[in-house]
Amino acid sequence: MPPNDHNDRDRIYAQARDYVSEFEFDESVARVFDDMISRSVPGYRTVIAMLGVIAQRYSRPGSTIYDLGCSLGAATSAMRRHLPFDDCAIVAVDNSPAMIAKARDNLRTQHSPVHVSFRCEDIMTTEITHASIVVMNFTLQFIEPKDRFEMIKKIFDGLLPGGVLVLSEKIFFEDAVRQNRMTELHHAFKRANGYSDLEIAQKRSALENVLIPDDISTHQARLELAGFRTVDVWFQCFNFVSLLAQK
Repeated sequence: MPPNDHNDRDRIYAQARDYVSEFEFDESVARVFDDMISRSVPGYRTVIAMLGVIAQRYSRPGSTIYDLGCSLGAATSAMRRHLPFDDCAIVAVDNSPAMIAKARDNLRTQHSPVHVSFRCEDIMTTEITHASIVVMNFTLQFIEPKDRFEMIKKIFDGLLPGGVLVLSEKIFFEDAVRQNRMTELHHAFKRANGYSDLEIAQKRSALENVLIPDDISTHQARLELAGFRTVDVWFQCFNFVSLLAQK
């Protein structure tokens, strides 16, 4: 879903601010989010495209697919296009009314027999049942660390045998030298996509206490403790990864 016009370009942090408030998924972010995430998260388009491949491989007839933290509906749209079973249903959840409203609009013109239900709610309260696939694309990192295992365990319990969780996250590295190297490469990626040093610094400040990453071993241990029998890193670029965990 490319931006529709120049007005969709992310310029939120382009002007210097005396005070940078905490990042929120409000109307201003929803308006430019597609541009923002594409220019900020290396490999984002690849992750979205491959969700279609994963949906085709792991979906089950009559099952439910969950997109938790659906934002503008990119993951939902990709999976919906590739689902081989018309009787599957997708539940797309986000706690931002602005995101849900735009996700509805984005999928309005997509013709598919697969039904999509949009829910504006906290994913911690979302009931997961009869699921073949659950996707959390850069969402767990915004949940309080103390609540993350509860979220993952709820997903595991709601998956059908053989069902999968796709978990995409920003990560940090315990080794400080490696962490600095990957951070520098990520910032270089953002500069190459047109962000200024001011924009990079101000957004980093806005996210500092909102986005709290785990290291990859923490993610793997949490998934295994919840009961997933296999956990694979299927994508990584710098300090961004996507894991495929199967029940």
